[in-house]
Amino acid sequence: MSNIILSVSNISKQYRLGLVGTGTLSHDLNRWWYAIRGKEDPFLKVGGVNDRSQKATSDYVWALKNIDFKVEQGEVLGIIGKNGAGKSTLLKILSRVTSPSTGEIKTKGKIASLLEVGTGFHPELTGLENIYLNGAILGMTKAEIKSKEDEIIEFSGCKMYIDTPVKRYSSGMRVRLAFAVAAFLEPDILVIDEVLAVGDAEFQKKAIGKMQDISKGDGRTVLFVSHNMVAVQNLCSRCIVLENGEIIKDGDTQEAINTYLSIGAITSNFKRVVDHEVKNVYIHDIQLLNDKNEMFNIIKSGDDFNLVIGVKSKKQVDNIIVELGVDGSNGERLVYLSNQLIERVIGLLPGENKIKLQIKKFPFLPGDYALAINLKETNGAKLDNVKNEFRFRVEGGDFFNTGKLNVKSRGKYLLEHDIFKI
Repeated sequence: MSNIILSVSNISKQYRLGLVGTGTLSHDLNRWWYAIRGKEDPFLKVGGVNDRSQKATSDYVWALKNIDFKVEQGEVLGIIGKNGAGKSTLLKILSRVTSPSTGEIKTKGKIASLLEVGTGFHPELTGLENIYLNGAILGMTKAEIKSKEDEIIEFSGCKMYIDTPVKRYSSGMRVRLAFAVAAFLEPDILVIDEVLAVGDAEFQKKAIGKMQDISKGDGRTVLFVSHNMVAVQNLCSRCIVLENGEIIKDGDTQEAINTYLSIGAITSNFKRVVDHEVKNVYIHDIQLLNDKNEMFNIIKSGDDFNLVIGVKSKKQVDNIIVELGVDGSNGERLVYLSNQLIERVIGLLPGENKIKLQIKKFPFLPGDYALAINLKETNGAKLDNVKNEFRFRVEGGDFFNTGKLNVKSRGKYLLEHDIFKI
């Protein structure tokens, strides 16, 4: 029988756009009048979708809409989505920082939250004093905090500064201490919202290890929000994907990551405009072209195609190096290519230039990928770069002409054969 520690039912959160965050006096009176008559709040029937890129069509917006999920004890649940998707709003509701407009939440035990760097810390108090203050906020007794004091200080790595006011701490030191307090005071549910990104690589690794110990060893629950997909994949047993305030995926971590990365992941024709006064040479557009010179953005494994990079230049340049990287779904670099490796340089003429890369028998597994392109001169002078703004998708193809879709090929083949030609 499952042990549900957190149950979220039909949670929605509505905000008012503009300078007034909730509502005007007339709106509040209107709500009160409907409430005393036992009728539904009239403003819950209005409100736009939480799409920050679109012009508002209403005074109200749904930051969250009809959120339903359950979390079992000991589970590590990842919550991912683009900026503005509603992740932080959801965590604030779960942590009781703010209340939902509709719905209910049922929890068992204590919740500790790390929503922002230094939340709950008083800048004038020392690190040690803030440990006791933060512990008290989390519902711990002085005796409980005292028993964990040495472990908290040791884990935070702030021993030298523990008697120094927190206002003199760096943001990384504050998050180290805040995480140590929340983790070692043994909450039943630990809620973490992206704050680990402030810490250095060594602390992030240690913090992830601690969260794994919390969930697997102690059987406590972790809700983890991050844009670091590698951390999410290593830590979370299940993921929720939010888009425009709604859940679009709830399930296996890798499937959820693929769903998240597929949101706006395909770029059919990348174009941009750069101030020519700022840059003498810049990447103007990027296109994928088939053998008929037609644009496309979904490649079948084993396909031949051309990658065409449009470059504008104010003057003639004869010593251009093009560096091309292909990144996987988690941001890891899979391939690095450069004309410098074959001891060739590319020349540019004033005006618009086209650099064509002929790609033969593309050997990647199905998934979403991104290109990183860097232009520089042979002396190392940087000219322009495009990092992960051009994305494409690979689907299964008959790579070996056997009538079967390619599921085995890896990037190794790419590096062992001369299939890229500039």
